[in-house]
Formats: sequence, C-alpha cells, structure tokens
Amino acid sequence: MIDVIISEETLDPLKCAQLAQHPATGGTVQFIGTVRNNTKGKNVVRLEFEAFKSMAVSEMEKIAQQVVKNWGAYAVVIHHRVGVLAIEDIAVIITVATPHRKAAFEACEYAIDTLKQTVPIWKKEIFEDGEVWVAAHP
Repeated sequence: MIDVIISEETLDPLKCAQLAQHPATGGTVQFIGTVRNNTKGKNVVRLEFEAFKSMAVSEMEKIAQQVVKNWGAYAVVIHHRVGVLAIEDIAVIITVATPHRKAAFEACEYAIDTLKQTVPIWKKEIFEDGEVWVAAHP
C-alpha cells in the first residue's frame, strides 16, 4: 500500500501509522519532521512551504515504489504539508512498514533523504529580521 499526499491541512502521525498497518509487518518506522525555532543561530518565526504539486506527488510515489522494491515494504506513507507552518508544526511524515525492523529503518531513511534531494518542494524561512527562500533539500 502506498499513500502519498501534499496537503495544506495539519498532518496526523496516528493516521499515517494506521494507514501503514499490515498483518505481516515486523517493523514500522515513522519519521516526523517538524518546524524548529532556529536555523544557524537565527530565530525562526515560521516557515512557508510551496510545491509543484503534481510533480512532487509523482516523485514521492517513485520514492515509495523504490522502498517497496528495495526493502519489501508492505506500506509506505509519505505526507508533506505546504502553506504557512508555525514552530513545532509537522512538515512531513514518512511511515514505512516492512517484514523486519532493520529494513524499516533503512527504508525510512532512504525515503526522507531522497525526498529532500528530488521532490520539488521549497521553503521560505521567516526570521525576526528577514526571510530567505531555500530548497527543502540541500
């Protein structure tokens, strides 16, 4: 099962975990990326995310398919938020369910690292004294 969305709504870790349930699962790993209050010593007020939605969803689906192929995942859930996010808001949730725990950890790490490298999502960091657009990936 693959479930990939980009949403302006609040993301729900419990919902993502429930979507990833499968009776043959031996390990489920969930990564939750949140908005932190500082970047390189500067106080962050909020973040604003934008995405080329159709391409972003397509790229996220490719990531999920690779996770299924390479780690035998039963379920891959990738939810990313766009719009204005406050400190501590959830920006991204990735949940991976696999037959064994090691595969779940590896697959989840692959998914977030690849998302940051390939998915067309951009963020604007709003500081107390200005703002800057940065790619969601390095």
